[in-house]
Amino acid sequence: MLNLYKLIEILVILQSLVITTMLPVYVPLPFIDKYNNNFEMPITWQIPTIILLTLIFHKKVVFRAFSIYIILGLFISPVFHQGGSIGYLLTPNFGYLLGVYPLIKIIDNLNTRYKINAGNFLVIGFLAITAMHLTGIIYNFIQIIFYNQFNLFLYNLGKYSAGKIGYHFLMLLPLLLLIKSIKHLKDSK
Repeated sequence: MLNLYKLIEILVILQSLVITTMLPVYVPLPFIDKYNNNFEMPITWQIPTIILLTLIFHKKVVFRAFSIYIILGLFISPVFHQGGSIGYLLTPNFGYLLGVYPLIKIIDNLNTRYKINAGNFLVIGFLAITAMHLTGIIYNFIQIIFYNQFNLFLYNLGKYSAGKIGYHFLMLLPLLLLIKSIKHLKDSK
């Protein structure tokens, strides 16, 4: 049975997930054309937000909120980065959404087993993001075998994993700045 505190946590996490899925990542580059000096990364703030929320809240709360988010995107509203509906199960993107579950589990190990510091955070963050991408690659491979379209595997691997994993690793750096705040927040609970 969920108590009021857990319900509020789930709602906060769910709201954060929906909002961050809609926000693309822009990096201002002042040395390029003055009129168009933004570089758009092919990711959103969703993965860093999930990592942050997992560091703040217990993994059970984040699991529940993320499960509600997936149900919401599949059956109710197109809240995923590139849409939604039950047809989203057939896209390679859904494998990476499933990969968020091992990501949450690995990041939660940082909360329970290790001291939160910059070194541990980067190592565990790299492992978590790698696990998320491996889950997406396995899901993609299963789809390729099921539909017998092997020519798409390398394309999907490049588009959904190789093209984004570097950016996901890069997104760990802004979270490094929040580590002291996270430790203070965890200690005040």
